[in-house]
Amino acid sequence: MSGAVYPSLKGRLVVVTGGGSGIGAGLVEAFARQGARVVFFDVAEADSRALEALLAHLDPAPVFHACDLTRVEAMQACLTDVAARHGAIDVLINNAASDDRHALADVTPAYWDERVAVNLRHLYFAAQSVAPAMRAQGRGVILNLGSISWHLGLPDLSIYETAKAGIEGMTRALARELGADGVRVACIVPGNVKTPRQMKWYTPEGEAEIVAAQCLKGRIEPRDVAALALFLASDDARFITGHEYFVDAGWR
Repeated sequence: MSGAVYPSLKGRLVVVTGGGSGIGAGLVEAFARQGARVVFFDVAEADSRALEALLAHLDPAPVFHACDLTRVEAMQACLTDVAARHGAIDVLINNAASDDRHALADVTPAYWDERVAVNLRHLYFAAQSVAPAMRAQGRGVILNLGSISWHLGLPDLSIYETAKAGIEGMTRALARELGADGVRVACIVPGNVKTPRQMKWYTPEGEAEIVAAQCLKGRIEPRDVAALALFLASDDARFITGHEYFVDAGWR
């Protein structure tokens, strides 16, 4: 295994939402290769089963649970089931999101509610679900995935950017509320990460424009985001909480 090894992650129970593809798949693989017990949620069953098969040789191998995070009670039941099967959840990574494009004039109240459910609401209620056990054991980590998009004011993403800005506020609030019991909460803010989903939005010329706007001239990959997540989830980051950390190659 290349990269840093974090002994404190071995055997820890890690739940990754939206883990079937893209950044989420990178997180699942990275934590599994540290010897963590990884369970991941997704609605994309084909991608998730393929990832589960790809990583089946690892010990312990990641386990996929089909779960619709927009159905809060069902999602919390999934988390309860994971805890019943595997023990208390040590690390929750709230990664799942969807950056579908939309114009202001086209947004309806129903579409607003659906986008907020996909991009913000489930993070809060997932944290609510795992917090009691984390508090009881006096430790735990919740990592929320934000986005560079609202920091840059990118076009056609107003609801997504509103949700992602809210995640940073939620991270700070939960870090304060849970910190007295030893639970850490932090936010990772990826830049433009090269995933199949992101590549569908950009022409080669558009991709070149993004790289040109970065201080570092290269393409960020899921493993770069995962590298930061590993550190933040490990005991090496024991006094890091309540803030956001960028993996954006200095995109301005």
